[in-house]
Amino acid sequence: MRQIVLDTETTGLDYSRGHRVIEIGCIELVNRRITQSNFHQYINPEREIEEGAMAVHGITNEFLLDKPRFEEIVQAFIEFIGDSELIIHNAPFDVGFLNHEIHLVQPDYGKLTKHCKVFDTLKQARQLFPGQKNNLDALSKRYEIKNFDRSLHGALLDAEILAHVYLAMTGGQRSLFAEDTAQTSALNTAENNIQHRKTPIIQANTEEQEAHQRFIELLNKKSDRKCVWEE
Repeated sequence: MRQIVLDTETTGLDYSRGHRVIEIGCIELVNRRITQSNFHQYINPEREIEEGAMAVHGITNEFLLDKPRFEEIVQAFIEFIGDSELIIHNAPFDVGFLNHEIHLVQPDYGKLTKHCKVFDTLKQARQLFPGQKNNLDALSKRYEIKNFDRSLHGALLDAEILAHVYLAMTGGQRSLFAEDTAQTSALNTAENNIQHRKTPIIQANTEEQEAHQRFIELLNKKSDRKCVWEE
């Protein structure tokens, strides 16, 4: 079973407003084991990066000037992910951007789902932990994924973190070799402890709910009422 854990960085939040992909990071899993094979590419978007996006990932316009355009890497990307299952956190965002990029430069390739299946870890996390934070930072803490510096986001870094989160979320990484038995046993014990840990549920009071609603309305207004919860 071959799976590809994927993440992207972009110039902004909405490809329909001309934003583009500037980084793709992919980590390969084979039979639930992280391999040494990955795909990582920075991309020249031929447009400016929004300041808000730059503050998140730290990628500058100057850094991307000598990087290839998407049309130059699309074939290698499609070949790498072909006949796999894509593991993505908030899949509609990344898939939407990548489908848009592919359509711009090579529409004959079709959409990503023509080449692979897609598993959305955010959707899975919301089913497992309803009403809780389920972004990558929160899941990393919940599953005790450590030793990663995420002060700035990066596609390959986030894909690697997500690979560990996915394995923990879906039952852990199983060893194929006898010498790994002790390590696998310890991992399974830790996963069972995590899965059976009771998480306290603290209800928001009226004042907090009203403050949250005002914040949601502000986000909705700033995004021209294109927030996913309005769909």
